[in-house]
Amino acid sequence: MSMSVGTGDDESGVMVELNTTPLIDVMLVLIIMFIITIPVQTHAVKLDMPNSKNNPPPLVEPVVVELQVDFDGTVLWNGNVVSNMGQLNSYLADVASQVPQPEIHIRPHKLVKYDYVAKVMASAQRLGLKKMGLINDSIGG
Repeated sequence: MSMSVGTGDDESGVMVELNTTPLIDVMLVLIIMFIITIPVQTHAVKLDMPNSKNNPPPLVEPVVVELQVDFDGTVLWNGNVVSNMGQLNSYLADVASQVPQPEIHIRPHKLVKYDYVAKVMASAQRLGLKKMGLINDSIGG
């Protein structure tokens, strides 16, 4: 470090000031060296990407059971009339035991009372059917 010495013209005599330029230079060099020596931190997530050897399993089309509820409460199982709720429950129990479960498509008539459709859906749910949907074919009405 160096000091600046005055000419002695002022009253105090010697004027001493610290020259900070070399100190700043040394600090900048140290910061640059510190940044260079820090290892690069990479944040990576390991993913197991599929390769060409792993082919996806073949798609299996789901089995669909059509349940129609007519305006008077008559239930049709794939087009065949179901005589009573006991027979419907046995059909639903057979379908519920299959693996994978078939899809149940319920097609209520637009004039049917909600009570009939609710009973069919409640029976299906009580017997453990999970894939059930309502189908509406009426257009504009």
